[in-house]
Amino acid sequence: MRLKNKVAIITGATSGIGKATALRFADEGATLVLTGRRLNLGESIQAECRQKGVRCVFVEADHTKMEECQRVVDVALKEFNRIDILFNNAGIVTKGTADTTTDEVWQNTLDINVTAVWRMCNLVIPYMKKQGGGVIVNNGSDWSVVAGKNALPYIMSKGAVGMMTKAMALDYARENIRVNAVCPGDTFVDRWMEKGYFENSTPVKLEEAIKESSAYIPMGRFGKPEEIANAVLFLASDESSFVTGHLLLVDGGNTAQ
Repeated sequence: MRLKNKVAIITGATSGIGKATALRFADEGATLVLTGRRLNLGESIQAECRQKGVRCVFVEADHTKMEECQRVVDVALKEFNRIDILFNNAGIVTKGTADTTTDEVWQNTLDINVTAVWRMCNLVIPYMKKQGGGVIVNNGSDWSVVAGKNALPYIMSKGAVGMMTKAMALDYARENIRVNAVCPGDTFVDRWMEKGYFENSTPVKLEEAIKESSAYIPMGRFGKPEEIANAVLFLASDESSFVTGHLLLVDGGNTAQ
């Protein structure tokens, strides 16, 4: 029960890392405010968390819109009267180089992966300051610290998340607000199987994904959402009480090469 009596907001909680983290936090006794754009999946994960005996509400929200970010915070305060943890997980993966990326893809990536993170922090931090502290975990990437090919807009956005994390950690260290980022390597999530998850892509075939991962990841496989959720739990809990401004790589050794 490492998160007992803690109220946590998790954005993008309807699938993948967000869903796994919601379930992990529920196991640890957290009170949850979950967000996402797919109402049916949101209601499903809300029910799963409640079955674990914790209080949980789902808020359908598009974090590219300031008013919807505000609504999420308002719901958290109205229902539970405090915000102890914010996990900025919502995001998209986009492909492209400097000359092939369209203005629309660039702006959309920036809006969801960067600006939405800042907006949620902007709204939540004043309440954390008033209550004497809090924890923010941002979802970065191994591409927050190294680059790759044919993913310029995504790499740009995750690099920004990494530096935003460090800057906020310094700004609020004396306010007892810790800010860190979990930086996953390739993680096999259910949305990979959906057409359009990657910009202009077809659904990923499981056997192709396994073959690809074994070729370049030192541990020979993709990560599991539950493995990333365990890292988020560490950063969100008091077990990391002297950790701030840290980018925690969970990438099967990919960035060690």
